Amino acid sequence: MARQLKLGAVLMGVGGPGQHDVWTNPEIPGDASVDIDWYIARARQAEAALFDLVFIVDSAFITPDSPPHYLARLEPFTLLSALAVTTRNIGLVGTVSTSYNSPFNLARRFASLDVISRGRAGWNVVATGDGGTAANYSLDEHYDHPTRYARALESVRVCQGLWDSYEDDAFPRDVESGVFLDPSRQHRLDHSGEHFRVRGPLNLVRSPQGHPVIFQAGDSEEGRDLGAAIGEGIFTHHATVEEGLAFAREIRERAAAKGRDPQHIRILPGVEPIVADTDAQAREIEDRRRGDRDFTKDLAQFGRPFGWHDFSRYDLDAPFPDVSALGHNNFGSQTATIVRVAEEEGLTLRQAVRRFSGPPPSPFVGSARTVADRIQEWFEAGALDGLNIHVTVPSAFTRFTDEVLPILRDRGLVRSAYESTTLRGNLGLPVPPNVHTVARDQAPRLSA
Repeated sequence: MARQLKLGAVLMGVGGPGQHDVWTNPEIPGDASVDIDWYIARARQAEAALFDLVFIVDSAFITPDSPPHYLARLEPFTLLSALAVTTRNIGLVGTVSTSYNSPFNLARRFASLDVISRGRAGWNVVATGDGGTAANYSLDEHYDHPTRYARALESVRVCQGLWDSYEDDAFPRDVESGVFLDPSRQHRLDHSGEHFRVRGPLNLVRSPQGHPVIFQAGDSEEGRDLGAAIGEGIFTHHATVEEGLAFAREIRERAAAKGRDPQHIRILPGVEPIVADTDAQAREIEDRRRGDRDFTKDLAQFGRPFGWHDFSRYDLDAPFPDVSALGHNNFGSQTATIVRVAEEEGLTLRQAVRRFSGPPPSPFVGSARTVADRIQEWFEAGALDGLNIHVTVPSAFTRFTDEVLPILRDRGLVRSAYESTTLRGNLGLPVPPNVHTVARDQAPRLSA
């Protein structure tokens, strides 16, 4: 089958970072981020458009300055389980931290979502950046950056081992013989690592897709290395097709160096397309959005990657303050970029806040045909395998699904029907073989 675009819908309720006033739109209920009917409607809208997945972002620490959607939102497993029984084909991907969750619990919860949805679960693996989270989990200090990523890798490996606890033929459930379980097909993990000790086995069968699909979005050196090691879907963002292509090549090269098939990775940048009747009208919408921003709120949220540092103490029109010592143990790659660009370009604090606050400029702005052309350009260049569309205002999402997608579909770039009932199947990813079944099947040949 010819390569086709993969599509995700990021459901952001009343608005994420930089979207201070999205919740005032008459199309969005003020409680959209905790309204299950809003999520169901958007998931069904995405499924009707043949999207591959819906994606739920999450974190476990807030301040009064957090984005509206962050202040009150549903926990991912609970939300995605509700979506699992109200949809049929679309994948269900949730962000869950490896820093503040036990691998056994993670394995069990994701496996349960995968079984409930009959093979549509996905896990966006994050090594929590918000340092304040530690205080919500009885810890005095946040894990340092190397520890967070080491825990993340080990946690995923433990989960993958637990997901293979049962081979596919472990349960004969033979009433006549009275045999419910074949114990030779149940396997303990007995993991003892640097950060975790987990005996196993997991008390749940594998789903039709074997394991939930693993996604990852870190952009630091450790983040990219983790993505190359475990990521089957990579969430990212780039301003130009050249940047996107360079990133895609790097991730695939790193994955190949780790012995992985680089073609088993799907790179899905997050974007907010702006579609209007003409290119000029779309640019006007984009300019208006950026011009209408509340600078005071931007300034407050600007402190998040720096450990919620209070930037209001500085002169806004003086050179960007020396905060290079902050943020290393939070969102280190983001803070390093801000500090570097501010220094190289001689930005004031006001200019830096305006540059880095809110969603970055979208490369996909214009008429439906212009947006479709740009997406095709990026896709055919190899800068992306698909898109994660940020969804807030339903009518804006409708313009994309009803005007842009038909053009791409006519060009053979997006599907006309689901190929599979599992997320792996629709993403074109292989089912991981059960390691115990593989070992048993190879044993006779090895001893022959």
